[in-house]
Amino acid sequence: MSEKKDFYEKGKSQMRLGERILAEIPGFRGYKEKELRRESDKLIRNHLYRRLTEAKNDLRDVFQRLSDRRLFEVLTDVDRLVAKFDRVAEKVNHASYGYAGFFNIVKVKEENLDKMIDFDNRLIDDVEKIVKEVKSFKEEVVKQEFGKAKERTQHLTETLEAFEDTFDKREEVILGVN
Repeated sequence: MSEKKDFYEKGKSQMRLGERILAEIPGFRGYKEKELRRESDKLIRNHLYRRLTEAKNDLRDVFQRLSDRRLFEVLTDVDRLVAKFDRVAEKVNHASYGYAGFFNIVKVKEENLDKMIDFDNRLIDDVEKIVKEVKSFKEEVVKQEFGKAKERTQHLTETLEAFEDTFDKREEVILGVN
């Protein structure tokens, strides 16, 4: 796992002295570890959400430029893709946190949290690829290179659907089913 993606270790290293002392108390340490893992999970998902939202905004700009040029043959597909980006981004934003509290029905085991963090890091890589593809598409449209617009839209739709399918498996990782 790369240094920039290891939110858990970063959070652990930034604990205050008092927190470090309390972390040595039996029982509290496990609680603090779970809290750190949950917070890192939240940070990862927030990052995914922000990046997907950025890509969606770039696609809105693409849609507007295509609309201005009256390229109706791709407008419907791009509009659907923008809506799909919005739905997937909101799904990521509202996904459940990794560590269930003591009174929740489903408990998330600590070792499954580590698997989930690794899984989410792979999702970060996937989102970065999507963002890069959207930016390339936008650059082509800005340069008024519309020849590949239909293919780009189809490829982005398939890529986003694959990301969503992977993200949907996250619950299995949380529960330790996969």
